[in-house]
Amino acid sequence: MSSSSATSFNQAVIEEFRANAGRVGGPFEGSELILLTTTGARSGKPHTVPLGFVREDGEGADGADGGGQLLVVASAAGADLHPAWYHNLLARPLVEVETGTEKYEAVAVPAEGARRDELFARVVGEAPGYGEYQERTRRVIPVVALQRTHEAPAGEGGIAGKLLEVHGWLRAQLALVREQARGGGPGSLGLQLRQHCLAFCHTLEFHHRSEDAGLFPYLEQQHPHMREFFRRVDAEHRVIARLQEELVRALDGPGAGFSERVERLSRELEAHLDSEEAQLLPVLRALGA
Repeated sequence: MSSSSATSFNQAVIEEFRANAGRVGGPFEGSELILLTTTGARSGKPHTVPLGFVREDGEGADGADGGGQLLVVASAAGADLHPAWYHNLLARPLVEVETGTEKYEAVAVPAEGARRDELFARVVGEAPGYGEYQERTRRVIPVVALQRTHEAPAGEGGIAGKLLEVHGWLRAQLALVREQARGGGPGSLGLQLRQHCLAFCHTLEFHHRSEDAGLFPYLEQQHPHMREFFRRVDAEHRVIARLQEELVRALDGPGAGFSERVERLSRELEAHLDSEEAQLLPVLRALGA
């Protein structure tokens, strides 16, 4: 199937999936599918594909509770190159998952070593076709766990509620990265740490850019007396951005000092988020925003 034909076929499946609460016919009649949306590694645009999946239940090899997370396989029908969506999630681990009944955010974490082999055997046990795909290619076909991210509890609405929701997500993801980093460094924890760290860093970067470009200029217009506060926040954003960049660079290093970098970023960010909430929430609530 040519690239354009495959794109047209996938788009037809996506449209049928969304129109029928996840049910599709044709070659997928009776099969469970999800829609996985990644961010293009080069284009930065959303890229959605329909995929089969296997649900991981029970306890994993590392003692972690699988919690029913979904496993997807980057088989590309046994081709010698990884599919585009797999390259995307390595660059941008935060993905969107659509099932027949819900849509949620997840961090995509490829399994490694013995864990990958264990999960692939489980997948083949439920869907033997993946074993046939592996026989067609010399590459090791990746198995990716879609780990649902922290969901902030329902609270107030408006911009104030959104600010608290994003801050809660950042705190939860950073706590997870900090816990993983304390167990070693990137060299020992591999893709599990790398993917969660990148998801956190990319979201933090986007959040601060959005504040600097939109929310803060608007609030400063409404409250000129807060100008000094916004100058201070801008300086804090710059410090945090530098620490964040150093952390991302350290992911590809030998791991020395990585945990210390995470701890320093944690201290700076926690103080920043606390200060921001103390100053901004009363203003946002008063505006009814």
